[in-house]
Amino acid sequence: MTKNRFLILVAALLFWWEALADEAAIRRMLEPRLGVKIEGIEPSPVPGLYEVRFRSPNGMQVIYVDATGAYVIQGNILDLRRERDLTEERLRKLNAIKFESLPLDLAVKVQRGNGKRVLAMFSDPYCPACRQFERVLAQIDNLTVYVFMYPVIRPENADHSRRVWCSPDRAKAWLDLAAAPTPKVPNAPITCADPVDKVLQLGRTLGVNSTPTLILANGERVTGGLSAADLKELLDPRR
Repeated sequence: MTKNRFLILVAALLFWWEALADEAAIRRMLEPRLGVKIEGIEPSPVPGLYEVRFRSPNGMQVIYVDATGAYVIQGNILDLRRERDLTEERLRKLNAIKFESLPLDLAVKVQRGNGKRVLAMFSDPYCPACRQFERVLAQIDNLTVYVFMYPVIRPENADHSRRVWCSPDRAKAWLDLAAAPTPKVPNAPITCADPVDKVLQLGRTLGVNSTPTLILANGERVTGGLSAADLKELLDPRR
């Protein structure tokens, strides 16, 4: 082994040992104070800060700490040069699920154009943010949205979602209820087997705690509405 290779190997081992020491120190400091099991620690995009991952009822969460775990930063890291929210991007990946694992047969399918762009959405027809986001969705062409009706804002109106499912044209009934300026409740009788209770259970299993919650074709999860421009960027990522 040449001297240069030996020095490189020693430097790598020292870095690895230091990283292990930092991780152990962070775990000892944080786990008893957070009251959670830390699932992972790794360097963050900012030199000197570490990303700490742990699971909560809202899914995987991250905080940032120094090498000792004595100083904690709770918030998002923004890359101003590239105008990117690095924390949000990271959480989308950490909380991703396999799109193909979703029970799409429990969703209302709304298609515009050829439907080549695809996403799933947990939505409540009486959620103001959901109703606003429906106006954004209307601006996106060639889109298929699988709507998991998730009546949690006004659970007393869950039968309105059941009526959507029992309507001859579910997509139209959903848009009339959730996207029209004034909600139009379908007049279809509730005589069919509807999936509303199954979707509520699905949402709880996936940790869906707010609406709208989007699941992109690559499995990444987005909580809350988006602008048309931001949605298009996620649906048509740059290669």
